[in-house]
Amino acid sequence: MRALVLGAGMMGRAIAYDLARARGVDEVVLGDISLKAAKEAARWAGPGKIRPVRVDVADGKAVRRLMSGGFDVAAGAVSYRFNVALAREAIRAGVNFCDLGGNNTVVEKELALDAGAIAAGVTVVPDCGLAPGLVQPVAARALELLGGTADELRIRVGGLPLNPKPPLNYKLVFSPEGLVNEYWEPALALRNGKPVELESLTELEELEFPPPFGNLEAFVTSGGASTLPRTMLGKVRELDYKTIRYPGHCAMMKAMLWLGLGDTRPVKVGAARLAPRELLLKLLRKRLTDDDRDAVLMRVTARKGDRSVRFQMVDEGEPERGITAMMRTTAFPAAAVAWMLGSGRIARKGALPQESCLPAKEFLGEVAARCIRIEKRTEG
Repeated sequence: MRALVLGAGMMGRAIAYDLARARGVDEVVLGDISLKAAKEAARWAGPGKIRPVRVDVADGKAVRRLMSGGFDVAAGAVSYRFNVALAREAIRAGVNFCDLGGNNTVVEKELALDAGAIAAGVTVVPDCGLAPGLVQPVAARALELLGGTADELRIRVGGLPLNPKPPLNYKLVFSPEGLVNEYWEPALALRNGKPVELESLTELEELEFPPPFGNLEAFVTSGGASTLPRTMLGKVRELDYKTIRYPGHCAMMKAMLWLGLGDTRPVKVGAARLAPRELLLKLLRKRLTDDDRDAVLMRVTARKGDRSVRFQMVDEGEPERGITAMMRTTAFPAAAVAWMLGSGRIARKGALPQESCLPAKEFLGEVAARCIRIEKRTEG
């Protein structure tokens, strides 16, 4: 199998690292707008199967030429604003494609390419990171274990520093643009069996995880549920996604966004015009970037009458290898999807959500093979 990874940042290099070690993979081409960055990422990921190249993902012709080089699968690990164009080029090149997603509108545009993907005989799977991503097939598996329907499906996920620093008790574990987007845009959910939009940073609840985390909070955020409110329509009565943080974080972020710091519309400040969000992003990068270790927590719970299934994960990464928890739990599941696409494990063709095309049990087996431990507990 030959795989193409676009983007040599933290997630792209980790996807390449995983694929280069996957069975049956002969070569991984790692492309980035900076050849220097691609070479550096290839050296970090280890010698042998990874070949760095320069490619500008904004240049459609260059992407098409690269994708037409005999690949079985391409994985996008760049900003979500490029994903629709990359999916189109993959269809034209006849290459299976997956990406890290993260924006509901972009994902809808990708899924609208379904007919073209079917005609080309390829599969396009967006939103293959952590949340959205890993949680979708986990949720699908939970429903399978309950016979295909549930009264409730609750998804709780968060990336946290192991040594939180006041006042936000948070560190950036992925792009600040994505973080603010999650807090700013409306979230999709199911309430009494009907699709609804929920305001982000609402419906605060308490939950508890094993030490050292203890008491935490969770609140509504955008994007994590991805396509589940649509694909689970008629199967689940109550479905929602919430982000996990240390207590107090939600209130502080809500205050900042209430002031307008998430707004993308420029305001006049003296002689200059500035979008408040740009200032917020700059300050978040400055204040919330450090070398502290991170952890990723996930809890997916499905209930049907007096029966319930719970999947729970606590991951602290591989610090000895320079792989953060967020890298592991985002990039490795995406690499598992890419490997399943490239090796023919996903039979359906078209542009499809993970929960509609991945064999969930097999996928979770691939995740477990990557030493990501997800514990299952059933009751009733």
